[in-house]
Amino acid sequence: MENVLAVLNLGDLAQAFSKMGMFPVFDLAYYIVSILYLKYEPGSVEVSRRSPVASWLCAMLYCFGSYILADIMLGSSPVDYFQYNSHILLASAVWYLIFYCPLNLFYKCVAFLPVKLVLVALKEVVRTRKIAAGVHHAHHAYHHGYFIMVIVGYVKGSGVALISNFEQLLRGVWRPETNEVLNMSFPTKASLYGAILFTLQEAHWLPVSKSTLILVFTLFMATTKVVMTARHSHGSPFSLIESWTCHLLFGSPLGGGEEDNHHPSAGAAPPSPVKTKEELSEGARKRKAKKAE
Repeated sequence: MENVLAVLNLGDLAQAFSKMGMFPVFDLAYYIVSILYLKYEPGSVEVSRRSPVASWLCAMLYCFGSYILADIMLGSSPVDYFQYNSHILLASAVWYLIFYCPLNLFYKCVAFLPVKLVLVALKEVVRTRKIAAGVHHAHHAYHHGYFIMVIVGYVKGSGVALISNFEQLLRGVWRPETNEVLNMSFPTKASLYGAILFTLQEAHWLPVSKSTLILVFTLFMATTKVVMTARHSHGSPFSLIESWTCHLLFGSPLGGGEEDNHHPSAGAAPPSPVKTKEELSEGARKRKAKKAE
């Protein structure tokens, strides 16, 4: 066994992985998937035709919303991240190609399922790194503010979803029922749990190195999200545990009332609130793509 571990050299692998640069490959994948999900949103294509400026601002929120929200929480300027010209230009290029490429060629390439699965996996690498960086940043500002570390890490991992209602206003849409706090999607829940784990590690209450935690959590996030995307699943691997825990602590399963109100009738499939965040408008998107062609 010792020989096997020595050959695998997992400690060095985790260390090398944690120091791997995110720009440009991983960040590019993050921008592509984020803006791809923006195009799935109802009315986003119409906004891109009617007001390219509003569409660009929405795309920047999808790409950098977590940084903006975290900076506001930590007392920094919300436009700080816009000083990184290479990131802004790269995200802007992705936005232009997804919305305005002739014949929707770029969109069709990145939306092709095998390609999309690779991009989704790469995006989760960036998400995990952002959670870890958010917790570390908050630790420097508030050494014993463990709740602040969790909140900032959580925001860094899912800030885009948390400010989705503000982004909707830029598109001329107001759907308060899609509030991410009310209907938490898997990435948002996972970001919260990840922020807790990285906070425990930062406080030396979790007997594992940060590099190892980054590697393990990245593998979990990437694998889970790829499987969910491949199966077009909108559930959550935490559902069973959450239902049991909420029933024990609060007397009802998590989202129990919501499930009761959405029981299928006449054999219809029950809708999932997560679809509004990513792929609820898949049919509408296809019709828009055909229309654009």
